[in-house]
Amino acid sequence: MNGEAPAFTPGFFFALDPYVRELAQPPARVWSIYRTMRRLISSFRRTLASRRRTRQTKTAVDVLDLLGRKPVNLDTPELQRFLAGKVVLVTGAGGSIGSEICRQSMKFCPKRLILVERAENALFEIDRELRQQWVGADVRPCVADVCDVRRIGEIFDAERPDVVFHAAAHKHVPMMEINPGEAVKNNVFGTKVVADAAVAAGCDAFVMVSTDKAVNPTNVMGATKRCAELYVQSLNENSTRFVAVRFGNVLGSSGSVVPIFKQQIALGGPVTVTHPDMRRYFMTIPEASQLVMHAGAIGKGREIFVLDMGEPILILDLAEELIRRSGLRVGEDIVIEFSGIRPGEKLYEELANDNEQTRPTSHARIRVWELPTATQAQVGRMLDLLSDVTDAPRERVVRALRQVVAEYRPHGADCDDRIADEPAPLRLVAHRAA
Repeated sequence: MNGEAPAFTPGFFFALDPYVRELAQPPARVWSIYRTMRRLISSFRRTLASRRRTRQTKTAVDVLDLLGRKPVNLDTPELQRFLAGKVVLVTGAGGSIGSEICRQSMKFCPKRLILVERAENALFEIDRELRQQWVGADVRPCVADVCDVRRIGEIFDAERPDVVFHAAAHKHVPMMEINPGEAVKNNVFGTKVVADAAVAAGCDAFVMVSTDKAVNPTNVMGATKRCAELYVQSLNENSTRFVAVRFGNVLGSSGSVVPIFKQQIALGGPVTVTHPDMRRYFMTIPEASQLVMHAGAIGKGREIFVLDMGEPILILDLAEELIRRSGLRVGEDIVIEFSGIRPGEKLYEELANDNEQTRPTSHARIRVWELPTATQAQVGRMLDLLSDVTDAPRERVVRALRQVVAEYRPHGADCDDRIADEPAPLRLVAHRAA
């Protein structure tokens, strides 16, 4: 034991159980000591369990307490007129945003709600939840991948939706840096499949969920989302109105920092923050879903909507506040460690939420970002370039994205390493005013 005292844990005493029983047969005194020991150990175990339950209760922090501003209410009469009696289709219906769009949509009495999701368990859960809460509602779950042209076409032909909310996407920046071809497949060509099906079915409105990471992107996810925005904007020559919505980070969504921080706090730390100066815009899941629906209600076509989310929040402040609201002390009970910026990340995101590039809408907290659209020829060239690299090595995928999104600046990339004989890159994001 090297001079160290043995660790007398509850498990140690219970391991002695059969031996103590054997010794206790004749001497009543030993048996009495054994029973007392058992009672003490049982009490000790109950105390530990109670402390664990208390820790779990304390970490159940309301995300609204972390927002730093009042939530924006976008529940307006326009939504009732937009969705009541309509056939509504939601892709990515099992995800954080998609499932909330489904919940919010049901409040406005759609004729039918079509849930499109490739993750069977997630689809099962949201379908069951909606059927329990809205007894008798016409909810139709469809297991489908948005990249499957035939399957998506069959769903649109059968259901003939009036409104489409396209929330299906690969959203996690580090994962898409490792798997860039999958980001192109799902975010660009998956969007194309759903948008083309909407045109063919004669849908009235199509709303694409995008991201603030599409602004001057430094990662594959943001660049592919910008390509998807450009494609849906190019389809507005049809009867379907195509609009997009850009989000900041969504508090409490799967994979976001708050659930990760909560898990780290529950385990006793450390809480990991990438960089002390990292800042992000945040919104709640209800805000995000209502923004998507509101954009569809007021959009005329080609717009990219953005929510006024106030000032960006320092991630370090968010982590410290979450620790304090969990009843613990920063640096004493829970330590914060800095892990370094991950590939594709930048210290702050941009929404271009200024008067030079945005204009107001009928809602005081929603603005429209005015960006140049591309010609059909430019969009066709973009799709040709990207279709050639969906299964290519990472370097080729990144280079193709740089050729179609001029503002895309992957970390460590030379600004002049484009293919020499390619035409000038498409200008998909407007220059900032000097």
